[in-house]
Amino acid sequence: MAFPKNFLWGGATSASQFEGGFDCGGRKPSHLDYIDFIDRDKEKVLFSTSEFPYDRYQNNLQQEAALNFPFRRGVDFYHHYKEDIALLAEMGFKTFRMSISWSRIYPTGLEAQPNAEGLSFYHHIFSELHKHGIEPLVTMTHYEIPIELTNRYNGWESPELIALFVKYTKTLLDEFKDEVQYWIVFNELNMTIQSPWIGSGMFPEKSKKDRASLIYQALHHQLVAQALTVKYAHDTAPQCKMGAMIAAFMCYPFTPNPADAVATMFEKQVNQHFFDVAARGAYPQTVLNYFKQNKIQIDFIDGYEDIFKNGKVDFLSFSYYFTVVISADEDKKEPVGTFIHKLRNPYLKVSNWGWAIDPAGLRVLLNELYDKYQLPLFVVENGLGTTDTLEPDGQIHDPYRIDYLREHIKAMDAAIGDGVDLLGYTTWGCIDLCSCSFADMKKRYGFVYVDADDYGNGSYARLRKDSFYWYKKVIASNGTDLG
Repeated sequence: MAFPKNFLWGGATSASQFEGGFDCGGRKPSHLDYIDFIDRDKEKVLFSTSEFPYDRYQNNLQQEAALNFPFRRGVDFYHHYKEDIALLAEMGFKTFRMSISWSRIYPTGLEAQPNAEGLSFYHHIFSELHKHGIEPLVTMTHYEIPIELTNRYNGWESPELIALFVKYTKTLLDEFKDEVQYWIVFNELNMTIQSPWIGSGMFPEKSKKDRASLIYQALHHQLVAQALTVKYAHDTAPQCKMGAMIAAFMCYPFTPNPADAVATMFEKQVNQHFFDVAARGAYPQTVLNYFKQNKIQIDFIDGYEDIFKNGKVDFLSFSYYFTVVISADEDKKEPVGTFIHKLRNPYLKVSNWGWAIDPAGLRVLLNELYDKYQLPLFVVENGLGTTDTLEPDGQIHDPYRIDYLREHIKAMDAAIGDGVDLLGYTTWGCIDLCSCSFADMKKRYGFVYVDADDYGNGSYARLRKDSFYWYKKVIASNGTDLG
């Protein structure tokens, strides 16, 4: 087995889906706090958080007191953090990936001074983690921005957000640089391509730009903000390791047709260009060509080339849930950057949510990324989202989750044997949380079951699943005992 002695085994969460306490300690709402849950079975509608339109937001503002907003609750880590961290410690976690709520530190994003109660809360979290020997891995923002910045600026469409965000990240680094070694600036930068609302807090309906120009304008602002944050960290907190992150999925040509191979190459180039900027300090020419060919108009920030060059990250991280197939056929091809592809790989099984299960693809992806960028890699999200059954005796048997994770761990082991420098592995939703896909609790990922439903009913008690004991054994053996 190839896992290094210092391999960082752990799990991952986000503040918006896990933390709760949305109105506690001086926090104000984030843009995700206005996504309401719709029971798709009862209402016979297909709705996902990625399709959140402006008129729905306006409706939710008017009916705020009557609607169900799951992201406001999460699973109430805010009041359960000591219990939850003790469970992570019982499993033997080496690291815990979490995010900080921007609106808990700067409630509207516009304040001159940070919220002291918010800073204190995270100091307590980090202290509790260190007490149990767990290294925090902190995402500075996991999709959420203060709602005031959406209302005032249409989110990341505006260059005003660069300075406001850097003010926030400088506060985090100044405050927590001695408590947090590993940082990720943005969660899944490329998600804005799929969902301008989730990824950047924007409504295309409110912009004067066409959709594509709006998306890449916002991403340009985020890449500038990321580079400025990394530069500040390197200058003031050299002990900190700064990372970039995307949602990564291995892409295969749908057929041996060379046209499908070219389309697949192009899909990778567009989706991975965020790593080119973060690791190499420049837009690749292929993406600049893509902007020109598709008439994507970006107002580039003055001096952005030097900002990119001076703000290169220390490691690259990504989420990995599935692989996709790419076709150049006009009847089959899908927009570049599509997250959930409809075209199926006939060689792979799919999860209950239609995501292709492909452990071998993780090995290939790790090799491709390491060969290309020669930076340490970190798999910071991976897991099987599905329904779990709470038995009458309080047990939760989830062999399907164990099987899924076992095969992905084998793939990482093989990649390390291939020569990939892999820092660690944090499974998604290590304690059940609110799913981002549909703002529900039905889709569960964790080793720990949280007794809560889609409507906030339940005791919120934490119950160990069978996978809890299995992952504990995996960590204790440093990946040698996967039985």
